[in-house]
Formats: sequence, structure tokens, C-alpha cells
Amino acid sequence: MNITIVGGAGFIGTNLAIHLSQKKENKITLIDRGESYFNTLRSLKLPRVDFKVAPFSIDADFDSQVKDQDVVYHLASTVIPGTSNQNIPLELEANIIVTAKLLDACVRQNVKKVIFISSGGAVYGKKGTCPITEDTVTYPISSYGIQKITIEKLLYLYRYQHNLDYRVVRLSNPYGPYQRPNGKLGVITTFVYKALTDGKLDVYGDGSVIRDFIYIEDAIKGIERIADGESRFRTFNLGCGKGTSINEVITAIKETIRDDLTVNYISARDADVPVNYLNISRYENNYGKLESVGLREGIKRTAEFMKKSDMIKE
Repeated sequence: MNITIVGGAGFIGTNLAIHLSQKKENKITLIDRGESYFNTLRSLKLPRVDFKVAPFSIDADFDSQVKDQDVVYHLASTVIPGTSNQNIPLELEANIIVTAKLLDACVRQNVKKVIFISSGGAVYGKKGTCPITEDTVTYPISSYGIQKITIEKLLYLYRYQHNLDYRVVRLSNPYGPYQRPNGKLGVITTFVYKALTDGKLDVYGDGSVIRDFIYIEDAIKGIERIADGESRFRTFNLGCGKGTSINEVITAIKETIRDDLTVNYISARDADVPVNYLNISRYENNYGKLESVGLREGIKRTAEFMKKSDMIKE
């Protein structure tokens, strides 16, 4: 199977490429905007994986990116929840309009299926009752969430108009190996890194914010099952299915890595939904029980990965 991953050099793309390359029938092309972005992936010497530097922009040649491809994974985004709303018109153009051009190319090149990694948090906003089901009415409170739900609707439209098959994965908060600990996403990965280094944690708000955290290996297995599976549904929540507060995460890190952490509570962010965790019964009814890695075990595995890599200097 010919598979292209747009935005393939990031955290999810890296883990997805590692997993999919284990199957001999897969030939994978990873697309991202800078050659240096592929340094980690190139060092892994994955079989049947090619790299292509190309922009995710309005003038991109998406036809050449998706030509002869069976499946296209859309992971690209120019913003994250915490930094969205800063320039909404530009953000909408850079993500929604560019995605429409990508989908046009998929139609012209007869791509069989598009897999879009949406958000299990940002699309729902504050209105849903947890655990949140896929049928919950969406009220995003960030332009990031607006972008995700609009792209979901675009996929529905292209299915209706052009019979372009798709799956939407509303992913919660993945963490684990290959996530950058100095980024603005991934509170568990960031806190594990800080626990292994200076021991100082910055927490937005009072730590009561509740999220649905899923270890990256579980997320990748779930994404693959949704992508390959047959179901009357095309949109799936994917998380561990239970809520954990930031303070509970800190407690788990203290119990597994380091107990003398310094926690600095700072002003909350407007784009942060107070409580969000997902109902994953649709996924489990279609693809079986999600036997997820527990929080403490996931923290341990993340810490061990950091120690074995160049991320932690002795």
C-alpha cells in the first residue's frame, strides 16, 4: 500500500511511520516543510520510507505529493490550541483553504482514503458533558478547534461530492517517545523532561484542568485500526476514556520519577477547556477493547526513552 503522511516529521507522524513501516506491504512517503525535520526519522533507517520536503501552503503542488497514493494521512497544522486566536483570518487560510486544495488533489489523483487527525478536545469546547461522545454538538473556543471541525465538514463534503473516502480521528492528548519536551504541546512529556532535569514545573491555572491522556503506542494502534477498518461510522473519538487532572499527573510523576519537584502555578489560558475526556465506546464497539498503557507505566516508558536518547544530558 502506498501511504503519504502530510506533516509526517512531527510527533504523531514519526510514531506512525515507525509502526506502518513494520509491514512489508507498505511504502511510505513522509512530507514536511524542512529537511532538518527528518533528522530523527532518517537516523532510524526505516525500511520503505521516503522523505519529501514540501510546504503545506496555498501554493503547494499537492498533486505531486499525493500522486499514486492509496492513503493520505493529514497531520499538518500551522497552529496549536495555546497559540491560536492570535491571527484568526491568517490561521483559517493557512489550514482550511490549504486543506481544501489538498483534498482537490486527492480527488484528481484518485486517492482511496484520507485519514484526518482532528482534536478530541478543541472541537467540543466547553458545552459537552463528559465523557464526551462523537454526537456532542461542537462549540470550539479556539480557532484551532474551528479549523479542525471545519476540515471534518470539508471531508464530509468531498465524500458527498466526489466519493472521497475518509476517516476522522478525534484524538485526545497523546504523549511519549519522540514528542519534543520543549514544545507547547504535551504536558506529560514536558513534565517528565523537567523532572529528569531541573525539577521545575510551570502549571497553567491551579492544576485542576482535566484531560484524557493516551500513550502514543496506543494512539497509533488505534489510528491504524480506524484507518484500515470497515464501519458505518467515519468519525471516532480516541483516548484512554477517562479524565486525569494535571495535579494527578504531577503526583504520578513524583511517585515514579522524582518527589522533590517545584511546582509554579501561573495564569490560566483562555483557550483551555476546564474538563475534557472522551467516550470511546464507538471505537471499542467497532475495533475491540482499548487496553491502554496506564499513566504511571506510560510516564516510566517516556522517562526511559529520554534517558536512552540524547534528550537528557548526564
